[in-house]
Amino acid sequence: MSDLGSWGSQSEQAPVSKSSSQDAPWPVSKLSQTLKDYIDRLGFLWIEGEITKISLTNSMFATLRDLTVEASVEIHAWNLGKIDKTIQHGDRVVALVKPNFWPKNGKLTMQVVEMRKVGLGELLERIERLRTQLAAEGLTQVKQPLPFLPNCVGLVTGKDSDAEKDVLQNARLRWPEVRFKVVHSLVQGDKAAPEIIKAIQTLDADHEVDVIIVARGGGSFLDLLVFSDEAVVRAAAATTKPLVSAIGHENDRPVLDDVADLRASTPTDAAKRVVPDVVEERRQIGQLLNRATVQLQNRIGAGLEFVAQTRSRPILANPYAFLELRAQEVLAARDRTRNAFGNLLALEGRTLEHLLQQVRSLSPQKTLDRGYAVVRTAAGQVVADAASVPTGTKLQIRVAKGSLEATSN
Repeated sequence: MSDLGSWGSQSEQAPVSKSSSQDAPWPVSKLSQTLKDYIDRLGFLWIEGEITKISLTNSMFATLRDLTVEASVEIHAWNLGKIDKTIQHGDRVVALVKPNFWPKNGKLTMQVVEMRKVGLGELLERIERLRTQLAAEGLTQVKQPLPFLPNCVGLVTGKDSDAEKDVLQNARLRWPEVRFKVVHSLVQGDKAAPEIIKAIQTLDADHEVDVIIVARGGGSFLDLLVFSDEAVVRAAAATTKPLVSAIGHENDRPVLDDVADLRASTPTDAAKRVVPDVVEERRQIGQLLNRATVQLQNRIGAGLEFVAQTRSRPILANPYAFLELRAQEVLAARDRTRNAFGNLLALEGRTLEHLLQQVRSLSPQKTLDRGYAVVRTAAGQVVADAASVPTGTKLQIRVAKGSLEATSN
């Protein structure tokens, strides 16, 4: 009872079909028949994988393994009419299969109706379709520039491979201080793609790595298929850091070359493209220093010549000449001003004297000086007619010097 109770509590945690219950469970035959009905609905399926453990005589028994993950199914064929007889262990094939479930013993089988090797032409067609798709998505156009001097270079390659040695040796010959972080992975075969993807993502997430090189020392077209795998290519295109493809195969370019930020013809070429040559850089720095020195000397010489020419000018030969000239001009202007002002004063003096003489000649005082007098009444009226003045009127008489009072009679 305890076991049943434990089983019941576990079943409550998972969804249970409403068509069966603890009180009304299905018989095994119904379960088997239901599974058969579900599987029969799949019909015929085209699948792809790698052949392993094949036995091919009057019939065929084999295991078909997935190309990228750990998964496999057992397949068999009784009729070999549409089965390629040259298929061997390790071949990549496509097969038309009919999944069958046998209710009597609960066994699932995969009956092969037709099977053939994946031909070179078919692989090339797939690769070209992938190239076209990636180009349409814009993944082949955007290229990141490589750093001039990377702090650290990430390298994805096979363990103890010639490609690894070529990259490391040539890079350190060019720049001995260069640092590498190497992640080893398979570089061919069906299990290589996941390892390459993981290696690329690991290096891309490393903040010390500035650029990533994916290297392999060439190989046949089939050996390089992993570098045209869509998952590998998309992982390379998604990196935030520049990625260099150095597969080393000139005739058949893998798709990785299209999405990489730089394609190197060989691992050695990748080392030369990613790491600058310290000897060459020092030579260029020396040339630049020489050019800068020559230009600086030319500018200094031109400046000294300009200073000499400037100092030879009269104004700089005698700096006070300009002031002396202006002083003479000021003195001459002062003398002209004094002469003009003196002449103006003399002219105005003569004019004033003339006016003064006119005033004097017309002045009443002049008449009085000749013995005449001016007689006024007390009210100040000038007496011009003696008859107009009544007797006893007080009068004021103005003479040349002083005045007198009188009374008329």
